[in-house]
Amino acid sequence: MNEIQMGAAEARFADVIWDGEPISSAELARRAGERFGWKKTTAFTVLKRLCDKGLFQNDKGTVTSRMSREEFYSRRSERFVEETFSGSLPAFLAAFVSRKKLTPDEVAELKRMVEAYGEEGR
Repeated sequence: MNEIQMGAAEARFADVIWDGEPISSAELARRAGERFGWKKTTAFTVLKRLCDKGLFQNDKGTVTSRMSREEFYSRRSERFVEETFSGSLPAFLAAFVSRKKLTPDEVAELKRMVEAYGEEGR
């Protein structure tokens, strides 16, 4: 799995694209100016970097994603668990809940997810 990394500024910019796509590159530059105080050249430079990484495409001035936000963060999470916990999701969850108390709703949601995954695997 190829890892695509983004810095904090790139991630905020990517969110603008994901939230507004399809979006014209001119509108994207305008929004980046409003939200981040960027000049057009900065917005276009960051857009080119993200396109070069394979996250987005700019086809004749229309910017769309090549990878959804969910897929990007899913891949990033998988990589983190693989590198940090030898791929063990239970080890990750044990470490996570040792520092953060889960709400009853979170516990119920996790149970539903595990049960649904178990039923899919049958």
